[in-house]
Amino acid sequence: MRTFDFTPLYRSAVGFDRLAAMLESAARTSEQGWPPYNIQSTGENQYRIEVAVAGFSPDELTVEVKENLLTVTGRKTANDDGERTYLHRGLAERDFERRFQLADYVVVKTADLANGLLTIDLARELPEALKARRIEIGSGSGKLIEGKPGKAA
Repeated sequence: MRTFDFTPLYRSAVGFDRLAAMLESAARTSEQGWPPYNIQSTGENQYRIEVAVAGFSPDELTVEVKENLLTVTGRKTANDDGERTYLHRGLAERDFERRFQLADYVVVKTADLANGLLTIDLARELPEALKARRIEIGSGSGKLIEGKPGKAA
């Protein structure tokens, strides 16, 4: 895997340290391939993440969001009671942590577990101050210039 050196970016750009940290984090997490997941766009400002977590129960999974970082964690309780004899053990019953960097104003709406898939629905919710709004244009009549009513020419 190829790594990138962001040192020149840190020397010449101000305020881009978060972007470089996100790129470095993405490069590190792409090395881990388990558990598999899908990311979908389900609408203009809606997204869905599906994580394959076959064999995990809801109490063995944790979904947390902190500072635009969504973390999905699985902690498997021990199933080895000594009474099972496996001829082949292909189901991964190991702990995991999967991280997703969220854009600003993206919030988790729901998380559901069904048929071995953990489905997390997200939405981008812009604050009212950032949404586009129409500004009414006045006619300019009745404006005062230096404290005196305007005169028609």
